[in-house]
Amino acid sequence: MSVVPDTTTKIAFTDNDTKFNTDGVTFIVNPYDELALTKGLEIAEANGGTVTVCHVGSSSSDAAIRKALSIGASEAIRIDAEPLDSQFVASQIAPIAKEYDMVITGRESIDYNGGAVCGLLGAELNWPSVNVVTEIAVADRKATIEHDIDGGREELEVNLPVVVSAQKDLCEPRIPNMKSIMQARMKPLNVVPAIEVTQQSEYHTYDLPPAKQGVKLVDASDPAALVEMLKLEKII
Repeated sequence: MSVVPDTTTKIAFTDNDTKFNTDGVTFIVNPYDELALTKGLEIAEANGGTVTVCHVGSSSSDAAIRKALSIGASEAIRIDAEPLDSQFVASQIAPIAKEYDMVITGRESIDYNGGAVCGLLGAELNWPSVNVVTEIAVADRKATIEHDIDGGREELEVNLPVVVSAQKDLCEPRIPNMKSIMQARMKPLNVVPAIEVTQQSEYHTYDLPPAKQGVKLVDASDPAALVEMLKLEKII
């Protein structure tokens, strides 16, 4: 599970645009990870079992982790380290994940949009991994999976254990009620130290997208002018 800035956050950077400014930022459970959690709960309820939330981050993420517990997870594990990049996160989660039958990640986090953890985690564990999954059914230690591919969808059958990532059509996220929110306070949130790994990448600078430009109007009776404008603006 990852945490991301609330979608209403005004993005800013510090230290000469080398760090994201977290001052005053509210962090939430990544929406794709909420889908992953909900589907995990559905599978556990249908087949017997429990769901554990795993997160790489500092104590500032604990409120969001409690939100995941209120949705229905039985326990949470927080690996006490800053999530430096996707490879780092996958390397930290792998030793814990190997004790489980299935790992469901979000297809990507909505801040960095990397979409890499699912495949990297599969490689770390030497498990099959299936990205952008829209349906999962589990029976007899096998998972029947439907996922997006270029131009359509593909159905696969894989043996457990497996790593998959949740696409938006996988399910509807569950909304915790007051009782489950109160119960989440009593569920275990175990903090474990990070393992030593080599960082594979680093971020040098951040840039905000360019400000919106003024609208250019073209008379509806002159389509040739529109085509010429699109060419000059290098859109086509």
